[in-house]
Amino acid sequence: QGEFLVEISGTTVTITCPLEDDGIDWTFSRKGEVTEEKKLIFRDHDSSPVNLSCSLGSRKRELYLNARVCATCEELDALTVAGIIAADLLITLGLLILVYYFSKGRKGRASSSGDSRPRGQKMQRPPPVPNPDYEPIRKGQRELYAGLAPRAL
Repeated sequence: QGEFLVEISGTTVTITCPLEDDGIDWTFSRKGEVTEEKKLIFRDHDSSPVNLSCSLGSRKRELYLNARVCATCEELDALTVAGIIAADLLITLGLLILVYYFSKGRKGRASSSGDSRPRGQKMQRPPPVPNPDYEPIRKGQRELYAGLAPRAL
């Protein structure tokens, strides 16, 4: 009671029948070649679904193969993926440490209490000096702005 073994490498798909004895008969719906009686090889597989079966006497196993293949894909083992993740974490940790130390040494940083204003009586700030181009109209200067009255349509 085994399972099919499917191996994918590039665009080549190799399927091994789970039946143990010799004399296996393969049935499949597309072009493929049988090697070593237990293996079926599809070269230049185009990622289209395939129904296949292997039988030996009265025992028969069926498989619906829907494998995606890629001619330019690279296979990565678990060690390579773990190395990439570890390197990413180390780089991120290094950047965090750099940001921490550079922000720690800044001048004018906030105090630990969270309020950087000096203690004492509260003083109000004077209003900002207005722009002289936009001075408010004063009494006695109305004739200067008399030409700006709204016009009727």
